[in-house]
Amino acid sequence: MSRPALPGYPFAAVVGHADLRLSLLLNAVHPGIGGVLVRGEKGTAKSTVVRALAALLPAAEVIAGCRFSCSPAAPDPGCPDGPHTDPESDTRPARLVELPVGATEDRVIGSLDLERALTEGVRAYQPGLLAAAHRGVLYVDEVNLLHDHLVDLLLDAAAMGRAHVEREGVSISHASAFLLVGTMNPEEGELRPQLLDRFGLTVEVRAARDVDTRTEVIRRRLAYEADPAGFAATWSTSDAELATKIVAARKALPEVVLPDPELRRIAAVCAAFDVDGMRADLVVARTSVAHAAWRGAPEVEEIDVEVAARLALPHRRRRDPFDEPGLDQEQLSQALRDAADEADRDPDDTPDGGPDGGGAPEPDDSSGEPSGESPGKQDTEAPQGGDRSQAASRPDEAFRARVLQIDGVGEGAPGRRSRSRASGGRALRAAQNQGTGIHVVGTLTAAAPFQHTRGRSGPGLVVRSGDVRRAVREGRESNLVLFAVDASGSMAARKRMSAVTGAVISLLRDAYQRRDKVGLVTFRGAEAELALPPTSSVEAAVARLRDLRTGGRTPLADGLLRARKTLEIERMRDPRRRALLVVVTDGRATVAVNRGGRSSHDAVGDAVRAAAAIAADGVASVVVDCESGPVRLGLADKLALALGATGLRLEELSADAVAGVVRAARAA
Repeated sequence: MSRPALPGYPFAAVVGHADLRLSLLLNAVHPGIGGVLVRGEKGTAKSTVVRALAALLPAAEVIAGCRFSCSPAAPDPGCPDGPHTDPESDTRPARLVELPVGATEDRVIGSLDLERALTEGVRAYQPGLLAAAHRGVLYVDEVNLLHDHLVDLLLDAAAMGRAHVEREGVSISHASAFLLVGTMNPEEGELRPQLLDRFGLTVEVRAARDVDTRTEVIRRRLAYEADPAGFAATWSTSDAELATKIVAARKALPEVVLPDPELRRIAAVCAAFDVDGMRADLVVARTSVAHAAWRGAPEVEEIDVEVAARLALPHRRRRDPFDEPGLDQEQLSQALRDAADEADRDPDDTPDGGPDGGGAPEPDDSSGEPSGESPGKQDTEAPQGGDRSQAASRPDEAFRARVLQIDGVGEGAPGRRSRSRASGGRALRAAQNQGTGIHVVGTLTAAAPFQHTRGRSGPGLVVRSGDVRRAVREGRESNLVLFAVDASGSMAARKRMSAVTGAVISLLRDAYQRRDKVGLVTFRGAEAELALPPTSSVEAAVARLRDLRTGGRTPLADGLLRARKTLEIERMRDPRRRALLVVVTDGRATVAVNRGGRSSHDAVGDAVRAAAAIAADGVASVVVDCESGPVRLGLADKLALALGATGLRLEELSADAVAGVVRAARAA
């Protein structure tokens, strides 16, 4: 006997997270806003709040028996279950459809109905999650970890409001308009910019640091776990009031007026933050109207625009992946003050240039004063501490990395860089002795010519083991690039670190879109340090790079051994991801390996032996030779030989050159 489902955590019982709750409620009032992206650290009740929203949404009027939730008032003329003539209506609760990170493409967009194909011999469509989410909420937990081919499907459906299926002999199009809600932990990697822009609003959530607030969170959660039904009943009145307010705001929404001064204020604020395109202006306008309806106001006012801008602009003002997310409240207030004059100005009252305002003078740049810091200026912070260490200089300017594509490399870690054989992704063809999963159409096609000889007399197909065909799929793979960098005080380490960190940041910019991982090992003083564990998180990576310190002796062998250990761990975590080690050093070593409290006193020999161990692991490597001066010992060349690595001289070292070598080594 199955146990009844426990009631969910009540929406009204959530402590704090005011912006998150407001964003979800405004989208419930006006689904055209475009959904919510919830960014935050783990354990902040992101999923709890989102799941609680479904209980507040009004019930949906649907056509009875329609698998695609068509409305009786306006049936979809292209509905696969149609045409709907004189339909009977039915009422069902609003749906919250969860899209798992590991979902297959068939599960998302639907597939051939295998049961009917085998029993009746007909091509019938089995709807997927996009059909189930129509007129409801599509919730993607850990949306930043979603496979990229699934992200592409979401982008298409979210942009067009329809899902198109062209596969396995099935050609289907059905309505799929949903409220998209995603949650993510930025520490686990960033989101593709194309999907990021599709979310109407974004919210940052953090655990409260106030003791009273944290105490109340614990108290309510323990009370819910002790008696879920009783706790839900306690908050049922508050949830019902919110649900009633959503319905009232939806009814009032068409009557809310957006005055021209406030419309101009919206345009001025979006222009002040230099956002791309016009989607931000439209989202802010829709959110302002929804907020006014939520307040019960007849028209949009400045407070509505301020709230809308605070929720809609943070993820759109990031000009670079390394910009800090969010809006500074003072910056927003200043933009609203500046927009006040624009909002109050008569739109026909343009400056001397007529309707185009072309008479405004250009700013005078003739003074020759620099607009910012000189490109060649270096950080001159004095050394600190007994080891004469100093902060790393500012990284070189980042650049855009070229797209690298490699064919014929075998199965790799999911990503967007290199083509690879994969268990997911697009099915290329049917094959008898290779591939993964059953290729239904290929199997049925192989069995069809033999039905008469096999004595088929009724519906369905007679299938033999030799008819089975598998799907050969093509996906994309990503890579791991690990830098091992000499951060000691010799030979202009600050200049070297500036160039190398610039290259790492450049690769991270590309990696955050293509799912690459990048790590950094530095060695200075007495030992090596894993300064940047392999990651795809842009914010965490840049923060670590900017905190690097330089100076001290050179434990080269320890740096190589730490790099080897890091690669071993990553290989166990993800054995399919190919790795490339980039060692930046002059080959000199002044600190030998310490074995059980005893040193070998052969620092260079230890480094060569560590390099040979890495080569034996089959790791592709690059050595950047940083040796300078009239006398060259060639120690870096010796190290490169032990590693079986490609070599690069110091005079060739720059942020662009390092990244170019990485790309060349990958291609090789």
